[in-house]
Amino acid sequence: MPTCQNCHRRWSWKQPFNKSFTLIGGMICPYCGEKQYLTARMRKRSALMPFIIVPLILVGNHFLGPSYVAIFAFLGLLPLFFIINPFFVELPNEEEPLI
Repeated sequence: MPTCQNCHRRWSWKQPFNKSFTLIGGMICPYCGEKQYLTARMRKRSALMPFIIVPLILVGNHFLGPSYVAIFAFLGLLPLFFIINPFFVELPNEEEPLI
């Protein structure tokens, strides 16, 4: 779970989960009120997810044959990503450039 760089308190799972759907802006620490930002690596990872899931579905259908089972199996990985993702969130005090 992420930790605030100012007050060093650990955030709950829900707070970074809600922020993982946006690419810009900061998150206000619920404990000290200071603004924290997602690292550039986390923002890139979140933005690239659709470009990973769609090709996986296409490749899976090519090798396993077109079926609804293959599509639902690969789409089942998407919620798993969103459940696990908040455990890897890092929050620096300053916003990092995406370059």
